[in-house]
Amino acid sequence: EPDVTIVSGLKDTVVSEGDDVTFQCQVSHENARDVEWKLQDVALQNNEMNEISVEKGKIHTLTLRKVTEQDIGTVTFRVGAHTSTA
Repeated sequence: EPDVTIVSGLKDTVVSEGDDVTFQCQVSHENARDVEWKLQDVALQNNEMNEISVEKGKIHTLTLRKVTEQDIGTVTFRVGAHTSTA
């Protein structure tokens, strides 16, 4: 299985409290496994506050809904041994 790398990393984002914010990361291969999103070193699950999806097989998207001050911090996308942060 080929090593999946990050083609296009996360970008730093400023957002107002109560708004949604979206982060995108593009990887080199479709159907990448061993993918993880974190906020402040806490693994995120797909739920009503965090929408995690994959578009066109390679574009991994995280949307944080109605952010609060507690959501300030580092967002990390990891695939295999490669990471991107914002």
